[in-house]
Amino acid sequence: MKKTVVFLILLVWIFVPVRAIEPENVRPVKNVILMIPDGTSLATVSIARWLQWYQHPDQPKLYMDPYLCGTVLTHSSNAPIGDSAPTTSCYMTGVPSLTGYVSTYPVADPENDIYPMDPDRAYQPLTTVLEAAKILKGKAAGLVFTCEFPHATPADCAAHSYNRGKYEWIAPQMAHNDLAVVIGGGVKHLPEESEEYLRSNGYSIYKDNLQGMRTDNNPKMWALFGENEMSYDLDRDPNEQPSLEEMTRKAIEKLSQHENGFFLMVEGSKVDWAAHSNDPVGMTTDFLAFDRACGAALEFARRNGETAVIIVPDHGNSGISLGVGRCGGYDRLSKEQLFHSLSLFKLTAQGLGRKVNQIPYEQVQEMFREYAGFELNEQELKALCNHKDYRNSPIPAGERSDEGIEPSLYSGSLTSFMSRLITSKTCIGFTTGGHTGEEVFLAAYHPEGDIPVGFHTNIELNEYLCALFGIHGKLEELNEQNFARHTDVFAGYKYEIQPSKEGHPVLVVIHKKKQLNIHPYTNIVTTGKKGTEEIRLNSVIVYVDKNDTFYLPKAVRDYLN
Repeated sequence: MKKTVVFLILLVWIFVPVRAIEPENVRPVKNVILMIPDGTSLATVSIARWLQWYQHPDQPKLYMDPYLCGTVLTHSSNAPIGDSAPTTSCYMTGVPSLTGYVSTYPVADPENDIYPMDPDRAYQPLTTVLEAAKILKGKAAGLVFTCEFPHATPADCAAHSYNRGKYEWIAPQMAHNDLAVVIGGGVKHLPEESEEYLRSNGYSIYKDNLQGMRTDNNPKMWALFGENEMSYDLDRDPNEQPSLEEMTRKAIEKLSQHENGFFLMVEGSKVDWAAHSNDPVGMTTDFLAFDRACGAALEFARRNGETAVIIVPDHGNSGISLGVGRCGGYDRLSKEQLFHSLSLFKLTAQGLGRKVNQIPYEQVQEMFREYAGFELNEQELKALCNHKDYRNSPIPAGERSDEGIEPSLYSGSLTSFMSRLITSKTCIGFTTGGHTGEEVFLAAYHPEGDIPVGFHTNIELNEYLCALFGIHGKLEELNEQNFARHTDVFAGYKYEIQPSKEGHPVLVVIHKKKQLNIHPYTNIVTTGKKGTEEIRLNSVIVYVDKNDTFYLPKAVRDYLN
């Protein structure tokens, strides 16, 4: 038996070459698919895998399992624990950044910076792998996600801001960055001007139109679902919103039509959101939905032969654990005892909260039996009826009280109440409702076996992504070319920053009889006092109010000569 196992291992090494490799030796590929399950700790993966195996005895492994190859240390520029903005930003730009920063050089913090940061470069936009692939290699680019599109992770790929919450700065950048395919959430966040720009440049645009997305044949498309984020996969109405797997397949179908190849980022956005809520049902089911999307990407890559796939979270979240002190003797519990109750849930914590507010109080216990597999006990029912967010409570709002109710049940939102209720039925525990600093898993597929094996930093992962496109070492050159200060670009010229009707300032530059009007958060420059002629750039322009500076391509100056 042992000889047989050794022989099989040798066969794998012979016929599936795998090499831990330096970036300069990575053989470039035509297409790159980066898969990010936001906020996914390794324990989340383990619990999701066990749940799948329990529910489907013939599926003991995940689609990504054969490609697990290492770990990645993710961090901010000045702190070991980061949020999605600086952690994905580092994957995309190769530069660590600060909490809340979207692909933007951080303000230096000399006493705490993990690596020395240049204070003179604070707030400079940083070129991303996606932008570099478009500019240097003519690649098409796409984004797929389940959050709203200007949210941190998709924004990190195609926008720049020191404040991740400034959607009014981020959304137009993403529209003007000429992404071939965008599928995800955020209908209300697409500005009218941005939608007009997309339509005028040949894009199909669908808002809450699943059939439209499915039947569209245009290689350029935006399809958005939900006013803000999309639903959790378990709560999703399949007649209204596509799965992450379907969105991934649709994006690949379109992007693969581009002769120069493509870059696609796919985010399982709401694993992180469920982790913040300490909802093990939302975490595991959305991760399994993400893994099915990985299966679609890997299936294409193996068939295509010119595509690399990288699967990596941006950070951990929640300190989730299978096994918790309040669950005595959990180490002797069977698979049935550990996972049966978890398998009965048909809605996430958020889904249960919404459902209970949609039905009469008299139907509450029936609802819990159907969607959670249990009835509320006296204490749980009392806590629900006294909860401030329960609309159909028989107790008037002014008479509700936490007297005699376990504080852990009563406090927080209705979603938090449902999360604690779910968790109480399991042997799963949490240490926090925030991000955590452990390394995250890394999985990779390369058609010729050039994968990053072992331990890596987030900076090193960026180097690998660049190497896959043959642009290793090129991002810094693009930073200097495309994100130069207007004071340097137009030194010796007459210029003025003026207010505009759109609310964003406009940089007006005059030289001899020529005038340029430079519009921030777009790729548009207009000429003349009336701005009738439009010039389209291959890079977006960013205005930073902190230093009253426009960052733009040096080549813009040529339009004055």
